[in-house]
Amino acid sequence: MSFFDMSSLDELSDGLANLSMFPYFEIAHYIVSVMALREQPGALVLSRISPLACWFSSMLHCFGGAVLTGIMLAEPPIGPLSNSDNILLASIIWYLIFYCPMDWVYSFTTLTPIRVVLSAMKEVTRTWKILGGIAQAQDKYEDNLLIMIAIGWAKGAGGGLISNFEQLVRGIWRPETNELIRMSYPTKITLIGAVLFALEETQYLPVEKHHLMLFYTVFTVVNKSYMMLTGSSSFPFAPIEWLLFEVLFTGRFSYGALTLRRICGTIIMDNGTSNRGRITTRGSTKECRHNCPSPVRGDRGTRRAKDESDAKDSKKYK
Repeated sequence: MSFFDMSSLDELSDGLANLSMFPYFEIAHYIVSVMALREQPGALVLSRISPLACWFSSMLHCFGGAVLTGIMLAEPPIGPLSNSDNILLASIIWYLIFYCPMDWVYSFTTLTPIRVVLSAMKEVTRTWKILGGIAQAQDKYEDNLLIMIAIGWAKGAGGGLISNFEQLVRGIWRPETNELIRMSYPTKITLIGAVLFALEETQYLPVEKHHLMLFYTVFTVVNKSYMMLTGSSSFPFAPIEWLLFEVLFTGRFSYGALTLRRICGTIIMDNGTSNRGRITTRGSTKECRHNCPSPVRGDRGTRRAKDESDAKDSKKYK
């Protein structure tokens, strides 16, 4: 990379790092968050039955990261309510999304070009929220990598991580939607960002912070825009995720195969099965030299051998 290219990259990175999130990017974040709530099943009906519950759910969508971070750091979880400007702005957006006459505001924001722009602006705020969480963790737990990752993740994806509590506010209980059980795209991409920025903060990742901010933000914005325009919901690192899961967490060998290997000292090939002490692999079949019991049929082989031995002993004494 030439000197001029490097200087241009530095200028672009510095410009992004000095970009103010309030009010325009925060407005985009609030609009997308409240729209996500409105599109939940039963949310529109709830807004007509209990506006207070609907408003509280909207605030959890907008400020869920700050609430969860406060709980994890033993700080007042109602801290976000102290910022009256943000609360007022989010409340106005909530009212317009749910109660605007003729539904003009919601209809306008659902237009594809408008929605793509708003979602891209929300992805920009994700970077700042992750960095804010890591900075909070750094103040209390200096250079503690795990805590920095956890707080950065909670600050950037708190709205999704506390979704079960938010559902309880709306009178819904669906534990199968827990983000820790089945992570959504925002939760996964926020976790990756929290890991990267925490590694950079502890100097394990040799890259400038403003450069990392630029690369991560551009990646999230471009990928989110592509997903919305193409209708795709696949995670960009899905092949790597699948490979790591298959290698580390599937446990390919069954309990019976592991038991047989321990007794016989024989390495069983993949998909190996056992039948009365006989080990079957893909290409060969051989008798077990130790007359091992079948892990599938229990100790039937051992019991049969014992019966034969007892019969021989009885004949001998006769």
